[in-house]
This record gives sequence, structure tokens and C-alpha cells, in this order.
Amino acid sequence: MHNKDRAAKPAQASDAAFSRVIANTAWLLGGKGVGAILSLFYLAIVTRTLGVADFGRFALILSTAQAISVMVTFESWQIVVRFGQKHLHGGDPHALNRLVRFCMLIDIASALAGCLLAAAVALLLGPYFGWSRELAMQALIFCAAMLLGIRSTPTGLLRLFDRFDTGTVAETMIPVGRMIGALVVMAFTPSITAFLIVWACAELVCASTYWTLALRAARGRIGSWRSGTPFAARAENPGLIGFLTATNLSTTLSSVGKQVAVLIIGVFVGPTGAGFYRLANQLSQALTKVSGMLSRTIFAELARASASEGAEQVRALFRRMNRLALITGAAIITLIIVAGKPLLVLVAGEAFAGAYPLLLLLGIAASIDLVGVSFSPLLMATGRASLSLRIVFINTLVLLGMLTILLPRYGTIGAAYSSITAALIGFCLMGWASRRAMREPQVSA
Repeated sequence: MHNKDRAAKPAQASDAAFSRVIANTAWLLGGKGVGAILSLFYLAIVTRTLGVADFGRFALILSTAQAISVMVTFESWQIVVRFGQKHLHGGDPHALNRLVRFCMLIDIASALAGCLLAAAVALLLGPYFGWSRELAMQALIFCAAMLLGIRSTPTGLLRLFDRFDTGTVAETMIPVGRMIGALVVMAFTPSITAFLIVWACAELVCASTYWTLALRAARGRIGSWRSGTPFAARAENPGLIGFLTATNLSTTLSSVGKQVAVLIIGVFVGPTGAGFYRLANQLSQALTKVSGMLSRTIFAELARASASEGAEQVRALFRRMNRLALITGAAIITLIIVAGKPLLVLVAGEAFAGAYPLLLLLGIAASIDLVGVSFSPLLMATGRASLSLRIVFINTLVLLGMLTILLPRYGTIGAAYSSITAALIGFCLMGWASRRAMREPQVSA
């Protein structure tokens, strides 16, 4: 009986962790579900009021801002979740406070660096994207607003305290703000400038909401804001700098590859092609929102299990999440095949019907990423951030290499095939690395 009881504990822990993943994902998906529905409406407003060419220019500005953001922004929320577990459960709130302040400094420094990079991009690449000098300046201001809307650290605090429900409230500020603003713009002054103002304000409102809710949730639990220098967090959290560097580079490479695809299309094909590609990509991502939600909640639970050395719990949770992701990915591909084209025409109008082949291919690529959603969180949570980084680096090189070969020859459809190829290679490499990690769930950070 004693052995049976011991064997049952990991299974029970896995059940509890799996239940938390589903519950937390449901909270996030509730907010993202609202956002996905609203995004279809405000996307319809933008595409129909701006038209194909101007929507392409608008899309290039958004992709530029997002590419710069992921290039310079550190995933400080992962640092708070991974290293904060030890201080939270070890009863050292002051060390947790220093870790939070260290992450805040990183966020601020990266935002300022991003503003400088945005200025260079707007001035140097603006003419290649078909931007006037005035539009280039507006793009710069929008990039600055997006970068200064810092919310990674407060996101980490909410996830550390298992307050995914509260984070959902903050997350909905972006789609709600965009929807309200898009209706106002449509009624009065439909233009690229007006939509940029709305999108920027939504980012800033979301950031302020995140900070308000995170500080409220952390009250009395993260020690004193005057407890020593934040730089002490480096010594108090061994492996922090390596983890910080690896997660930032991994996120940068994986995200920049996707955003750069839109920018490269804008240079080679023009704003219209870039608009088609971004529209198809945005719709495919809206249909696979569950991927990002699962990734965030899985990482939090795997980090918790890994911190308590629950090797069997890590394995059991990982297997169950893989099965769930496989079923979800297959369902989404079926949905895109059956309802993708009617949805595209309903949202954007007949003028954008030519983007359906892109939607289908990019949806398949996104679903492949969804099926492997547990791989990267497992590597991150078990101290293999550097291995995950190497795989993402290889995958990004594959994507950019395929774009270089296929885009000039086949146009936007070549870019979509490049995304599928990169998704398949990334899935295979991450799957191989995860199988290795399952044999020895914990290594030194």
C-alpha cells in the first residue's frame, strides 16, 4: 500500500496541475475569446474603410512596431514566474521584491532602446514601405507608445500568484479599446492616422490596467520596495542572466521571423501583398489563440512542478497537455478548411478574397505550432533555455532562408509555404529536445 500511495501522489499532483492549466487557460481564453471575436469586427472596420493599399501600409506599421518590440523586449514575466517561485514558497518576500524591481529596470531600458531603433527604422526603411515623411513620423510615435506600454513584469506577478483571472481583465482592454475606437474612427475620420492613435491608446490603457491589478494582487506579499538594490537579484538568483538572455533571444528570433516576413513582403511585393499576408496571418492567429494561452499556463505549472522536484508530475502533465494540443490543432485545421474562406470574405469583403490560400497555409503552420505548444515551456521550466534558443535560432534561419528562396519566385504564397516548412522543422526539433528532457526533467539553470 505504501508503494501504491507513493505512486499515486505524482498522478494526483498531475491531475491538480492539469486542472489548474485548464482553469487558467479558460480564464485567459475567456478574455482572448472576447478579443478574438472583437478583432474580427474591428478588423472588418479597418479593412473596409482603408481599402487594400492603405490597409497594407497600416499593416506594415503594425508589423514594424511588433518586430521592434519583440526584438528589444525581454520576457521578464518568465523570470518572475521561474525565479519568483523559490522566494514565494521560501518565505523571502524582500528577495522577490528585488527580483521584480530588476525586471522593471530591464523593461524600461529595453523600451528606451526600442524607441531609438524605431527612429532609425522609420527614417531608413519608410521610403521602401511607401511611407510619406509624415506617415514615417506617425509610425515612430506609434512604436514608442507600444514600447512604453510596459506590461511584462506585472503579467509575471499575476501568473506567479496564480491570478490568471485578473490578468484576463487587463488583457481585454486592448480589443475593447480598439473596438470602441474603431467605431468612433469609422463614424468621423477614417484614416491610417486615426486608427494608429486608437491602437496606441489601447496599448497604454492595457499596460496601466495590468500594473494596477498586479500591484493590488501583490500587496503585502512582495516585501519592501526599499529592501536593497535591485541588482542584488543577480546574485540571489543563480542562472538568472543566462535564462534572461536565452528567453529574450528565443522570443525575439521566433517572433521577429514572423513579423519580418510581412516587412520583407512589403519591400518585395508592396503594401497590397503585405496587407493580404498580415490579414491572413491575423485571422489564422485568431483561430489558434489557444496556443499562446496554453503555453503561458503550462509554463507556470511546469515551473512550479520543476521547482518542487516533481519529476513524475512534470512527465505526466507534459503527456496530457500533448494529447490535448493534438486534438485542438486537428480541430482548428478542420475549421479553417470548412469555414476559412466565408469568414475571410465576411470580415474583410470580396476585395480580400484572394488572401484565402494564405489563410489556409498560415493556419496549418499555426496549428503545427499549437500541437507542439508544450515543448518550449518544458525546456524553459527544466533549465534548458539555451537548448530551446539554439532550436529557435535554427528554425528562424530556415524561415528566413526559405523566404529568400521562395518569396522572389512565388510571391506571398511562397512566404506562406516558408512558414509551414519552418513550423514542421521546429516541431521536429523541439519534439526531439523534449523527449530528451523527459528522461531527466531537471538540470541546473
